[in-house]
Amino acid sequence: MAHGYPGTFLTLEGPEGAGKTTQVKLLSTKLDAIGIPHLITRDPGGTPLGKQIRRVLLTPGNPVSPMAELLLYSADRAQHVDELIIPALKAGKLVICDRYTDSTVAYQGYGRNLDLELISQLNGMSTQGLKPELTILFDLESEKGLGRLHPGGHDRMEREAIEFHHRVRKGYLELVKKEPERWQVIDASKALSAVQDELKQIICTAFGKRFDLSQL
Repeated sequence: MAHGYPGTFLTLEGPEGAGKTTQVKLLSTKLDAIGIPHLITRDPGGTPLGKQIRRVLLTPGNPVSPMAELLLYSADRAQHVDELIIPALKAGKLVICDRYTDSTVAYQGYGRNLDLELISQLNGMSTQGLKPELTILFDLESEKGLGRLHPGGHDRMEREAIEFHHRVRKGYLELVKKEPERWQVIDASKALSAVQDELKQIICTAFGKRFDLSQL
């Protein structure tokens, strides 16, 4: 294991409306059914402290400067890694995290135009250097993703201008180019069942030797 723990660390990324959260719920149900020890969590908001930070970050109308936003995400992640993710990896679990450091690069780096080197340093500090073994990008055009969201239910990030969301998607695709060995990309515009099948296939191929995923 690249991170030095017996468990397995997988992260899921994507722009708004790509369907990650729905796919995570479906996957968790199947992992429960076949008895695979796992942790499903999210960034931000995986811990009690993180839930409070998430409310500050995503409540519409909250005035949060780009730098404060970056530091709040980093604070959430520091608590999350220490309290939940590393203990689960030490216990040998399959850890699946809905967003992680790549979201900060895409949203605060490319989206907000904050310094990428600074973000890299903060990501390293807040995670104790912990990196995922595999990251799956649910890729979707910004207009399609935003069009899937419930009217009136948009959070602070979802309400950003379309140009912001275009930069975020560009950021994700740049990250894939830089580390192709770590990334797998799923076309999230496909039907939900097709996306779920592709997600399961990727996970089985990557981790089938560590966990009995034959019934997934």
